[in-house]
Amino acid sequence: MFKQIFYDQLKELASIQGGPGQEQDVVKKLVEWFTPLSDHVEVDRMGNLYAYKKGTSPGPTIMVSAHSDEIGCVVRDIDERGFLRLERTGGMIESLMVGRKVNVNGHLGVIGVKAGHLQTPEERSKVPSIYSLYVDVGASSKEEVNELGIQIGSPITYMSDIEKFTNPDLICGKAIDNRSCCVLLLELFKKLQDVQFAGTLVGVVTVQEEVGLRGAKVAAYKVNPDYAFVLDTIPCADTPDSLGSGYPVSIGKGPVIPALAGGSVRGNIMSPQIKALIVKQAENLGLPYQLAVMSGATTDAAAVHIEREGILSGAITFARRYSHSPVEVANLNDFEQGLTLLEFLIRENQEWGDLNFI
Repeated sequence: MFKQIFYDQLKELASIQGGPGQEQDVVKKLVEWFTPLSDHVEVDRMGNLYAYKKGTSPGPTIMVSAHSDEIGCVVRDIDERGFLRLERTGGMIESLMVGRKVNVNGHLGVIGVKAGHLQTPEERSKVPSIYSLYVDVGASSKEEVNELGIQIGSPITYMSDIEKFTNPDLICGKAIDNRSCCVLLLELFKKLQDVQFAGTLVGVVTVQEEVGLRGAKVAAYKVNPDYAFVLDTIPCADTPDSLGSGYPVSIGKGPVIPALAGGSVRGNIMSPQIKALIVKQAENLGLPYQLAVMSGATTDAAAVHIEREGILSGAITFARRYSHSPVEVANLNDFEQGLTLLEFLIRENQEWGDLNFI
């Protein structure tokens, strides 16, 4: 039952355009979903969503967050013939963009490609720069583009619906990073209805993660939680082109606990106390989990843990293949196991003990 409900909600949420700084419609839908499950829901000036749920006894304030934005671009220029030039907002990869269908402020567009018959041998073997790519929205002039409501700064995102493989546990599509974890956070709130737990849970949906963890910084300062858990997806290495990479993370093998994520400046070394807490709970429940060290990717935990006087933070992530592409692939079982882990972490928070640094 969980997997079908999760899939249906993710399919709907991922279909909504929401690149960095343009997440309004995604947040509006999430406000609708969180309101009946929460004591109070609010949205700050930046666009972060906060859903508050008070426990049945005194205890810590625990923030659990997921980001709402997807990778994308914006319109950089519009030429006189109605073709659009792009600027990226997030990790758009040129080699995956050519010839793709895109949503341009609610309108169908395609990222054009020079006909193979007209390409030189050098052009056929070269990935074009994003600054030489263009979008065709079927207009023949700048005026026609403007009449469509497309302007400089208008959002551009992939068009790629969430679908199931023949194996129904495997899903594929765009924006699995990170609408999947927004849905997981929603399911956590459903699980905690009429359940006893101590303290206050603050579910946060952050904005602009893909362009520098910006919403998370604001949200962590506002909530000032005792503890924080960040939910996100993470690249894996279980395909032929990445086997033997020294990064043993796969889909279908349980939630991923990133002991280290991100580079030297914008990263997070998970606190030993939080790491041990997550691992202990997973083992007590008999749930599979994966430990990872991933210097090439980061999560909102990198911003959260250094706010105010420092916030004890951890990340619970979920493996995805083909990261930052319109065909990201994930396993629904990983999310189901992650939900079980999260529910028991929140319910049993009075058993955590002393999580001070020393």
